[in-house]
Amino acid sequence: MNNNLPRYNGPVVVILGPTGSGKTGVSIKIAKAVNGEVISADSRAIYKGMDIGTAKPSIEEQDGVPHFGIDLVEPGERFTVADWKAYTEEKIEEIRSRGHVPMVVGGTGLYIDALVYNYQFKNDGERSEINPYHRKDNAKEMTDRKTICTNYLLVGVKTDPEVLRERLAVRAEQMFCTELYDETQKMVEKYGWDSQAMKSNIYQFVWQYLSGEISLERAKELFIYDDWHLAKRQLTWFKRTPEINWLPLEKIYSFVLQCI
Repeated sequence: MNNNLPRYNGPVVVILGPTGSGKTGVSIKIAKAVNGEVISADSRAIYKGMDIGTAKPSIEEQDGVPHFGIDLVEPGERFTVADWKAYTEEKIEEIRSRGHVPMVVGGTGLYIDALVYNYQFKNDGERSEINPYHRKDNAKEMTDRKTICTNYLLVGVKTDPEVLRERLAVRAEQMFCTELYDETQKMVEKYGWDSQAMKSNIYQFVWQYLSGEISLERAKELFIYDDWHLAKRQLTWFKRTPEINWLPLEKIYSFVLQCI
């Protein structure tokens, strides 16, 4: 990428949508075309060592595109929405100064809302952990949600429910592998089950399988079911944001290039 470009003052591109919808692939394609740099908006990708289980893009998948917001803290280490917002705003400014396009990509709705609606949080000593899918419980943590700040282009991946379920099933087959079993074993040995990060998503089902509590097929079934319900919660959250441009995956690339 050319690092001798004038400062970029166009919109921050936000690619959002449910888990497994194809956000990563299309965002990397766009980034390579527009000198983009990606900031993850995934509350699970922040954890170090949790690579396969959180579907982080590998170095090969990143294809030379700079990525931020990945591997920020140890599992169980405190990292709030306010922390993510401050980190992301700093990275956006750095990317702009390089003349590149900041791209925020992920499915954690509260992260994205905190950024584009510019939520204001209490001081550090009064922060509390927030459930990212229950906005009504967080009223004291943020300002009233009105309209998004200017200079954000929100694009959502519109996916047919049956197509999404099939994508999740295919992804599950790909994720259950020796590398994931090794990753789970290492995480359990290092952190135990004390942190919520270890008990969430795929690791709980992998560990049940490795412990002989359930079969491999049952572990996959439970993970697909869990992933599907996560996707539905994410979609319900995003429906409250009218500024999102919902487009089929194959139309997002051309739309974004026309808008920036």
